[in-house]
Amino acid sequence: MSEWQKTTWRNKPRVQMPDYTDQNALNAVETQLGKYPPLVFAGEARRLKQHLGAAGRGEAFLLQGGDCAESFDQFSADAIRDTFKVMLQMALVLTYAAKVPVVKVGRMAGQFAKPRSAPTETVDGVELPSYRGDIINELAFTSDSRIPNPQKMLQAYTQAAATLNLLRAFSTGGYADLNQVHAWTLGFTETEKAETYRAMASRLTDTLDFMKAAGINNDVSHQLQSVEFYTSHESLLLEYEEALTRLDSTSGKWLAGSGHMIWIGDRTRQPDGAHVEFCRGVLNPIGLKCGPSTSAEDLKVLMQKLNPENEEGRLTLIARFGAGNVGDHLPRLIKAVQEEGANVTWVCDPMHGNTIKSATGYKTRPFERVLGEVRDFFGVHKAEGTIPGGVHFEMTGQDVTECTGGVHAVTEEDLSARYHTACDPRLNASQSLELAFLVAEELVKQRADTAQDVAV
Repeated sequence: MSEWQKTTWRNKPRVQMPDYTDQNALNAVETQLGKYPPLVFAGEARRLKQHLGAAGRGEAFLLQGGDCAESFDQFSADAIRDTFKVMLQMALVLTYAAKVPVVKVGRMAGQFAKPRSAPTETVDGVELPSYRGDIINELAFTSDSRIPNPQKMLQAYTQAAATLNLLRAFSTGGYADLNQVHAWTLGFTETEKAETYRAMASRLTDTLDFMKAAGINNDVSHQLQSVEFYTSHESLLLEYEEALTRLDSTSGKWLAGSGHMIWIGDRTRQPDGAHVEFCRGVLNPIGLKCGPSTSAEDLKVLMQKLNPENEEGRLTLIARFGAGNVGDHLPRLIKAVQEEGANVTWVCDPMHGNTIKSATGYKTRPFERVLGEVRDFFGVHKAEGTIPGGVHFEMTGQDVTECTGGVHAVTEEDLSARYHTACDPRLNASQSLELAFLVAEELVKQRADTAQDVAV
C-alpha cells in the first residue's frame, strides 16, 4: 500500500460524480473539511471488521438498514430515533432466531449521495442534470437547484455529526434496553394480521422472563441496556471522502473518517476506477455491491485489490440481483470466491433489483418480491454449502407508503398518501419488522438444517 495516497483516486477514471463549476469554492470546502474532526475512529472501524468477520463465519449476522438517501429537509431527531428503534426491534428478533449476535449497521450519518441511471432527466420537455443527493444538488426541478454546490458538503458533515451524536446517546443511554425493545415488538404482533408472528414473540417473552428470574437484569448487566451501533454509506462523492480521511496513529494506516463502513456501488465498481482506488487504501471494512453484470473475473480482480491480505471482515459482498435472478448469478460468484480462497461476508440486498413503476406512476418495491429475493439468497447458500451472512435493507422508521404489500397491505393506490422518499422507495416500520420475522424463519430453518447435518 506504500504507493497509495488518499489523492491517488484523482488519477483514475471517475463516474457518477459531479463536475463542480467553481474550483476555488470546491478547494475552500475541501480545506475546511480537512480541518474538522473525523466522524468515526479507527478503533471502531477495526471492531466492526471483527464483527463482520464473525458474520462471514456464521458466528454473527449483519443487519444493515436505513435511508435510500438522507435528506436535509427531513432531518429530525424523531426520524433518527424511529429508524434506530425499528432496527433494534429487527435485531432482537434476528438474534433470537439465529442464536448469534446481530451486527447493527445503519445507512445513516453519511448516505447523502446517490448514483443515477442517467446524467439528466426531462420533465415537460425541459432537460436538467439529475438530482444526485442533498450533498451535491437539490431535488427541486430548476436549473439553479441542479447545479452542484460544494458548500453542501459542509451541511452534510454537520448533519452526520449530529446524527452520530444522537445514535451514540441512544446506544448507551438506556433507550436500547432489551425489555423495552421487546415491548415495542409485542405491539406489532398484537395486530390481527400479524398473528403468524405471535408465537415467536411469545417464545422471546418466555426467554426474557427466564433471564429475569435467573437474576440477569439491568441491575447486573449493562449489556441489556446498551448496543453497538455502526454507520455506513456508499463512498460516492470522493472529494468529501478524501477530505475526511485521516492517518491512524496506532496502525499507520489511513481511515475513511466519514463512516465506520463504506461501500462501492454496482455502478462504480470498475476495477481501474476512482472509487475502487480510494477504497482499497483505507482500513475500514468495505462493501461491494454485486449485480447481474458482475463477472467472475472482475470479482476476482476486485477481491484482490480491495482485500490483498485476505482479512476476515474486510470485504462484504452485497448481492443485488432481483427476485427470480439469484439462482442465475449468485452460484457463479460464490464459485469465483471459492476458487480464490477469499474471505468474504455474503449479504443480501433485496431492494435494488426489485424496483418497479406502479400504474399510478410511483417507483415502488413489492414486499413479496423483496422477501422472494431473501429466500432465494438463503436457498442458494444452502445448496452451495456457504454462509448467508446478513441482509441490507432500505427502510425507515416512519409510517410511509412507498413499498406495496406487507401485513397492512399497502396498495398501489395508497402510495400517494405518504410517499416521502427523495430517491428510491423504502420499507416502512411495519414492513421492516415483518421482514425481520420472515428472515428469522429462514435463520431457524438454517440452524435446523445445520444441526441435522451434524447429527448425520
